[in-house]
Amino acid sequence: MKVAIAGGGSVGTAIASDLRSNGHDVLLIEKDPDLVERLRPSLDITWVAADACEVASLDAAGMGMVDVAVAATGDDEDNLVISLLAKQEFAVPRVVARVNHPKNQWLFNESWGVDVSVSTPALMTALVEEAVSVGSLVRLLKFEGGNVHLVEVTLAEDSPARDASLAQLQLPRSATVVAVLRDEHLVVPRGDTVLSAGDEVILLATGDCEDDVQRLLVGR
Repeated sequence: MKVAIAGGGSVGTAIASDLRSNGHDVLLIEKDPDLVERLRPSLDITWVAADACEVASLDAAGMGMVDVAVAATGDDEDNLVISLLAKQEFAVPRVVARVNHPKNQWLFNESWGVDVSVSTPALMTALVEEAVSVGSLVRLLKFEGGNVHLVEVTLAEDSPARDASLAQLQLPRSATVVAVLRDEHLVVPRGDTVLSAGDEVILLATGDCEDDVQRLLVGR
């Protein structure tokens, strides 16, 4: 897979290093030429010293040939512009954008070319809630401009889903159980999988069916 990353800061270079270690072809675009020259010897990827907010720079760097674009700069305005250009000008199939300030989260949607937005504060909040919340629905990640969520529910003792199989729950068609964590072990979900109190149920669900998911797994 060929990945283009805009932003040579700590976030961008960490992503680039991990992807390179996993065997992917990585292109990193950073507008500070001195930073590029300083980091080039430490990371064996393709480096481009250019402004990723300019169409000509992205074109020269080969943005039209990548499978995934990552806008990882420390500026939300730049990340929005980069995402929009990647999607509209170069038809990049998958665009991932970093959200630096939570107040700007609402902007990072398909209107700006963003397929997946990642907000570190929001993610940390979700992970804290996931660790301490029993009997409530917690959003972990957002996809498709925020319309699809990865959610988690730790079943309480009085959960209506306790001792019921996934088939018996009759979840909405737009919600899918992707994993069940039980006693620190992964249970691959099947129709005959019976849920127990304490199970961590992880689902992909659209926003319009979350109320139904909550009703079935948490209750009212």
